[in-house]
Amino acid sequence: MAEVGMRPPASPLRRRALRALRWLFTPLRPDDYLELINPLWSTRELRGRVERVEPERGGAATVLIRPGFDWVGHRPGQYVRLGVVIDGVHHWRAYSLTSSPDRADGLISVTPKRVDGGVVSPFLVDRVHPGEVVRLGEVEGSFTLPDRLDRGLLFVTAGSGITPVMSMLRHLAPGPGLRDVVHVHSAREADGVTFGDELAALDEQHQGFRLELRITGEDGRFTPADLDTLCPDWRERETYACGPGELLDALQSHWKRHGDAGRLHHERFQPIVGGEDAEGSGGTVRFAHRNLDADCPPGTPILVAGENAGVDMPFGCRVGVCHTCVLPIREGRIRDLRTNAVSEKHNEIVRTCVHGAEGRVTVEL
Repeated sequence: MAEVGMRPPASPLRRRALRALRWLFTPLRPDDYLELINPLWSTRELRGRVERVEPERGGAATVLIRPGFDWVGHRPGQYVRLGVVIDGVHHWRAYSLTSSPDRADGLISVTPKRVDGGVVSPFLVDRVHPGEVVRLGEVEGSFTLPDRLDRGLLFVTAGSGITPVMSMLRHLAPGPGLRDVVHVHSAREADGVTFGDELAALDEQHQGFRLELRITGEDGRFTPADLDTLCPDWRERETYACGPGELLDALQSHWKRHGDAGRLHHERFQPIVGGEDAEGSGGTVRFAHRNLDADCPPGTPILVAGENAGVDMPFGCRVGVCHTCVLPIREGRIRDLRTNAVSEKHNEIVRTCVHGAEGRVTVEL
């Protein structure tokens, strides 16, 4: 089963009307004709159309997309799965949404940075053109602002880690406000700061926003101990951090030793999956077409459970990025090993490298 975009939440009335009309269009379906008129009208999967591509500093580009009208929206800081066809091959990647959910024109945006030797990011930065139709998967992620902003905020970002925070800043600036926000951002070179001009403008226009820009090629690498100088009241703030794993590990350790770890929220582009401290009870994975059961202990991805049982499993990055490992789950409860969120699945495609079983799970393989 090939991975497709999210099923749009079309109204039951609309779906019943399409089913009633289906016999008039046999062997095609009403959806086939609707998609010929406008691909974004599909009720089978959510799609979007690229409106424009804006170059950014640091080898990145912002791709602005008009989603189908069934787009459910997002919270600042979340990410979306994006499906593109490159040289006839479908590829999926997850990107942080950099747009505010409050944009008046309804566009959403992602800002990938070109990865040398990569496939999807060079395509999005250099080759994708306005008018291209892309698939949109579920909006995911718990790296989001609190419902109530009753304390100061501290953002700590580095490199591409600016992307989810940019959505937060764009949401806060004209809305709830940048009343008491400190942003420490690191970049290797001054002319390589993605969104550099916009960050500088926010710093100039909002008295409640202070940007502390660290150019590592000149100032040295940022360490958590620097916060005592850059933001002396960091312990009192709700902190959001995104960047390289080494930085996030250092921040977590610092907050555990010197602050309140519950006030540090972080987003990893390459998440830690499972491990000894994993939550849940685990379960059993039933590979339906092989008539085989595999033990899946807590913290173990379905991918690894299958491999341990001798199943030839599809795999790629093993961190939930490339979507090569996706398989349809016939039924069962699964645990997201990055966030510990548990969900019930029925005939849905999931990434087996970042999800474990929570009870008995049946996989169509």
